[in-house]
Parts: sequence; structure tokens; C-alpha cells
Amino acid sequence: MVEHAVTAGYLSTSDGCVEFVRYPATAPGGPTLVFLHEGLGCVALWKDFPESVAAATGFDTLVYSRVGYGGSDAAALPRPLTYMHREGLVILPEVLDAAGIERAVLVGHSDGASIAIIHAGGVRDPRVEALVLMAPHVFNEPVCVASIEAAREAYPAGLRERLAAWHGDNVDCAFRGWNDAWLDPGFLDWNIEEFLPGIAVPILVIQGEDDEYGTIDQVRAIERQAASGVETLLLENCRHSPHRDRANAAREAIVRFAHRVSAAPSARSRSA
Repeated sequence: MVEHAVTAGYLSTSDGCVEFVRYPATAPGGPTLVFLHEGLGCVALWKDFPESVAAATGFDTLVYSRVGYGGSDAAALPRPLTYMHREGLVILPEVLDAAGIERAVLVGHSDGASIAIIHAGGVRDPRVEALVLMAPHVFNEPVCVASIEAAREAYPAGLRERLAAWHGDNVDCAFRGWNDAWLDPGFLDWNIEEFLPGIAVPILVIQGEDDEYGTIDQVRAIERQAASGVETLLLENCRHSPHRDRANAAREAIVRFAHRVSAAPSARSRSA
């Protein structure tokens, strides 16, 4: 793997400080890949996947933990049921500002993919040139509720200890903020399809065929309603985390997509 001069630190947002790791560009002229983690994720839980994508693209790459996760500041609980809306509409723009990012491709997984959708369709930030959505949610489904209920049962029986290795003192904040929100009766009708028609940038959706948190209906909703072109990669022998279950296939697809959208005339004109 190519060695990068990694920088790390904290960025200030209106909700608190967020930890970040950044892999500087090794090739000029590309966007910044901004990685948005899942509902139980953080910088460290991406492991080496963002670094490997950075090395393969040569693009500047930013990975950060949202407030309440990893080494970032703690979040107040309970989280509001609109927590992903706040992340996409308010906090993500602040992160891009604080990091000095002028061109971005958002790479989101699960909750992070939903946050990317809300941002792209709600803010319509001209800095954002494309979206990579891994296992995205645009509405709640019974299969998702069942899996999150199973996680609640597993938390005191070993899952908490495993997550504490990544989240430290934030472990209960990270788990309860995610689990309690998704299992709140008021969340059963959670739906962000309203943001899809506002997305005018290219989208790559990567979905595992065995995803235990969502069905193919999530992908079809994005394909049907997004205002831009949607490229879909369905992966066999893959559950909810393509970057772990099928890392090579996911990385190759992201690298091809990122290079293609970066070279497109529309991307170049936005950066001019």
C-alpha cells in the first residue's frame, strides 16, 4: 500500500469537536473523498478501507467521527429522531467548511449514506460532485427493525465490550443514540425519499444481496426517484458492510466511479 503523510486532529462544529484523519492527495486536480460512517461506526472502524481508496485514487481523503462516536465529543441523549437530518443539513456543511474542502465526493455507509442523501438533496451544496452510497436507508423496514432489536439484545452480552475498543468512553452514547432512535415507535415511519428528487449529481449505490438491515427496495427507490444518473452494484455473498464483506469489489467500484465523475466536464466546471 502507498504510504500517505497522514494528518489527524479535530474539527469544530456547532454540536462539538469531531475527530478526523486525512490522507493528502498524491495526484493533483481531484476532489476530496469524505467518508461518512454507519450508525455504530467511527474513524477507526473503517480500518484501512479509506486509506486504500485514497491510495488507489490519489485523491485527498477525509474520514471523521460524528459527535458521540469514537474520539469525538459526546452527544446529548436521547438523540432526536431527526438526528440524520441535522447531520446532513447543518453539521456536514460545517465539517466541509472547517476542513477547507472545495470539491467533494461523499462516501457514506448505512446511516452515513442516508446523511449524504439528505445533504445532497437538501443543501444542494455545489461543492459535492457525486455520492457513493453503501447500504443506504431511505425508509425504515421491518428487516431493519428486527436486526436493530437483535443488536439491543446482544449489547450487554458482548457487543458492548467489542464496541468499547473503538468508541472508548463514547460507547454507550454511540450505541444508545443509534439503537434507541431506530427502535423508537415514532421512527417506524422515518422516510427521506423527499430528498431524492433534489439530487442532481451522479450516484453509485453498492448493496449486499444478503444485507440484514435493508432490502433491494431501498436501492430501487433511489434509482426511481433521484434526479441524476444512478449506477448500482449488487454484491453476492455480502451483508450490510460491502467495505468489509467484499472490500476489493467495493474499492474497485468506488475508484472507477470517483475517477470518472472527477473527469466529467460538469465536475471540472464546478471547481473552476
